[in-house]
This record gives sequence, C-alpha cells and structure tokens, in this order.
Amino acid sequence: MIVSLLRAVWRKPEGRFSLVVLALWILIALISLFWTPRSLWATDGYNVWDKPSASHWLGTDGTGADVFSWLMAGSRTNLLIVILTVAFSGAFGLLLVTLMVSRNSALANTSVVVVDALISIPTVLIALILAVPLGASIMVIVVACGFGYGLNLARVARPAALLAARSSYVESAMANGACGIRVLATHIVPNILPVLLVQLSLSAGTAVLAESGLTYLGIGVPSGVPSWGHSLATSVKFINVYPLTVLWPGLIVTVVVIALNVFGDALRDALEERYVTAAQEEAEYGR
Repeated sequence: MIVSLLRAVWRKPEGRFSLVVLALWILIALISLFWTPRSLWATDGYNVWDKPSASHWLGTDGTGADVFSWLMAGSRTNLLIVILTVAFSGAFGLLLVTLMVSRNSALANTSVVVVDALISIPTVLIALILAVPLGASIMVIVVACGFGYGLNLARVARPAALLAARSSYVESAMANGACGIRVLATHIVPNILPVLLVQLSLSAGTAVLAESGLTYLGIGVPSGVPSWGHSLATSVKFINVYPLTVLWPGLIVTVVVIALNVFGDALRDALEERYVTAAQEEAEYGR
C-alpha cells in the first residue's frame, strides 16, 4: 500500500518535488552521522565570515567554522525533532479523538470543551513553561509542538471520526463484540486517514519552523547542538553585513517546509483517489 501511494504521489510534478526534497533531507542526515566536509569544532579566527569558496562551500560563520558542515549536521537534528513531534502529536491527537467520540456523552462533551479551551494556549507559552524545569532542550520543542498540534489534529479530525463512529458498520462490529481499540484501528482511523496525513504533514512543517523560532528565543535546541535554527540564531544579528550566512539556513527551512506541506496534500489526493476507485469497484461488483 505504501509503495502504491508513493507511486501515486510521484506521478504529479509537485509530488516528485516533495519526494526528491524529503529523500535528499533524509540522505544528508544519514551521511552527516558519519561524515561532514569539516569538523564542526574546527574554527579559524583568520577566516571568519568568509564567502563561499572551494574550501568552504557555503562560507564560514563568526567563529570561522564551516557553514555547510553545520547545516549538514543540523539536518539530522531537525529530522529527529520532526519524527518525534509527528509521533507525539499523532498519538496524543488520536487519544483525544477517541475521547471526543466516546459513547459516554459526559466524557465526550467534557473532552470537546477541554480541547477547545487548551487549543487557545500558544505553543510558545507552553515551551516557555516547559523550559523552566527542563531548560533549553529538544524535548521542550517536541512536547510543546506535539501537545499543540495534537489538540489541533483532534479538533479537525473529530467530525470525520464522529461520522465513522456512528456508522452502521461500527454498530455492527460493536454488536458482534469488537473492543473499542479494534474499532478505532480498523474502522475509525482508516476513515480519517486523509485528514490525519494532512494534519501530520502540516505539523511536520510547522515543527521545522518552531525549532528555528524557539532556538532563536533560547529555549529550543541547546547551544553546541547543530540545527538549522541554531545556524539562523547565531548569524541573524549580522544579516545586514553577512547576509549569506542567514540565507542558506533560511532557504533550507523554506524549501523543506514547502516540501512537507506539498507531500501531505499529494498523499491526501492519492488516498482519496484510492478510496473513490475502491468504492466504484465495489458498486460495480454489487450490481
């Protein structure tokens, strides 16, 4: 199923763009685990803020460190943050969806009110609160973004989940003794999968932006850990003098966020086409 969906995404130009960008991101992140053109800790006080050259492909920063090497190493940190954030928000969002479509009306109504109340809290405020006991860390970004995006996912997916939960086939499954977890996995999740994929892809893109913003505020990735946000935060003060050092990480963040959003839309279209084709085939066989 995954291979057929990826083939459907690849057939569209925007899908090919997103797949190529995401594949390059993953490949560079894996390579950076074993190799970078220069050591991250190699500095040269005589060559600070150098322009791109054969020895430093994207130039150097204010300590004389190689910008390309730091961006390569930062790709693995950002990839880890995106994977953890998507996993956290997906699990948290599905838990909330389960509560919000519960057959216990008191529990369902209370869950809806709580989600509506909590969704008004800004992600930055959650991160600031978490940073008090935890300090600047990747965990702050993952928990703050996963919490906020999980709430949003639950709110958006609730109508489709509620429709599936009240359908005749779910009633039949429950009457035959199916447990709640099995109904969720086999009937509700497949029906809200397009919504889930789009929301999770948006969460992935927003997590990349949030990492940059929270690291700039000093509550994201700690100092000394490479990330695209770290590269932006250390060079943005000198944008008027050395704009190239800000341009590279900013360009990477922009392209990756666009690719994640486009990938989510293309995957949703591929899933919808698959469902429509399956429904048409079922209708033909039923005649």
